[in-house]
Amino acid sequence: MARLLQAPPKFHPSEWHIANKLQCARTESQKSKSERMIAESQRLLDEIEKTTQKTQSDVNKKIEQRQEDVKFWKRELDNKLEQIVHETEVLLTFKTRLEKSLESCKEPLVIVQKCLLNRQRRAGIDLVHDEVEQELVKEAEVIQGVIALLGHTLEQTDEQIRLNRSAKYNLEMDLKDKSTALMIDDYCASLTNNTPDIRYADHAVKIQGNFVSPEDWIDFSNINVEKADKQRNNSLALRVQIDGILSQTANDMRKQCEMVNLAFTNRLKEVKDAKHKLETLLALVMNETASQEENIAALKKAIAEKEGPIKVAQTRLEARNHRPNVELCYDTVQYRLISEAEEITKNIQRQLKDTLAQAETELKSLSRRQLSLEEEIQVKENTLYIDEVLCMQMRESVYINNF
Repeated sequence: MARLLQAPPKFHPSEWHIANKLQCARTESQKSKSERMIAESQRLLDEIEKTTQKTQSDVNKKIEQRQEDVKFWKRELDNKLEQIVHETEVLLTFKTRLEKSLESCKEPLVIVQKCLLNRQRRAGIDLVHDEVEQELVKEAEVIQGVIALLGHTLEQTDEQIRLNRSAKYNLEMDLKDKSTALMIDDYCASLTNNTPDIRYADHAVKIQGNFVSPEDWIDFSNINVEKADKQRNNSLALRVQIDGILSQTANDMRKQCEMVNLAFTNRLKEVKDAKHKLETLLALVMNETASQEENIAALKKAIAEKEGPIKVAQTRLEARNHRPNVELCYDTVQYRLISEAEEITKNIQRQLKDTLAQAETELKSLSRRQLSLEEEIQVKENTLYIDEVLCMQMRESVYINNF
C-alpha cells in the first residue's frame, strides 16, 4: 500500500529529448513507408485498372468478333435453309406431276385391256392374232412399264423430300441455336460495369464438360451446310431425271397409241375390203342362183313339155299294134314311131333329167356358198363393230398429256 502511493519515476531531460527524437524518427520512417505504400498502391491500382480495361476491351472485341462469326454462319444457314425450302417446294410440284402422270395411265390401261377383251369376241377366222392385237399387247406392256417406272420414281421423290426436310430440320435447329447464342452474346455485349443486373457467378468461371471446341463448332455448321448442299444437288438431279422420265414415258405412250390406232385403221380397211369382196361375191352367187333357178324351171318345163310328144308317139304305137293280120306291118311309120319314142325317152331320162339333177346339185352348192358368204360377211360385220365402234370410239377418249 505504501508502494502504491509512491510517485512515478522521473526521467532525465536528456532522456526526454532522446524520446522526442525517437518519436520523430519513427514517425518520419512510418510516414515514408506509408507514402511508399500509397505510391505503390496507386501504381498497382493504375496498372490493374489499365489491365482490367484492356482485358475487358479485348473481351468486348472478342464478343464482337464472335457475334460476327455467328452472324456469318447464321447468314450461311439462312441462305441454305431458303434454298432447301425452295427446292423442296419445287420438288413437291414434281411429285404432283408424277402423281398426275401415274393417275393418267390408269384409263389408257383399262381401255387397252377392254380392247383386248372385246376383240376376243371376234368370230371364226377373224379371231386372228393380227397386227392390232400385237400392238395392243405391246401398248399394255408399255403402259405397265411406265406405271412401274413412275411408281419407282415417285418413291425416290418421296425419299428425297424426306432427306430435304431432314436437312431443313438440321438447319433450323442450328439456326435456332445460333439465334439464341447471338441473343446471349448481344446481351453480354450490352453489359457494362454500371449495368444494374450484373452479379457474381463464381460457379460460371470454369469450362463445363459439355463445351465444344471452336473447330467442332465450325465443323458442326459446316456439316449441316454441306448436307443441305448435297441434298439440294441430289434434288436438282432428281428433278432433271423426273423431267426426262415424264417426257420420255409420255412420248413412248403417245407413239404406241398412234401405232395401235394406225394398226386399227389398216385392219379396218383390210376387213372392209374383204367384206366388200365377199358382198360382191355374194351378189354374183345370188345372181347365179337366180339363173340356175331359171335354168331348173326351164328344164322342168322342157321335161313337162315332152310328155305330150311321148304320149302321142306311144298312143300311136299302141293304136297301130291293133292293126289286123298282115296289116300289123313293121313299116317305116312303125320304125320311126319306135325311134321317136326311144329318142324322146332318152332325151328326157338321160339328158333333161340328168341335167336337171346336176342343176339342182349346183343350186344346192350355190345355196351353201351363199350361206357361207353371208356367215362370213356377218363375221366381218361383227369384227368391224368390235374394232370400229367398241374399240376405236373408246380409244378416242385416250389423250396422253405431258405433265
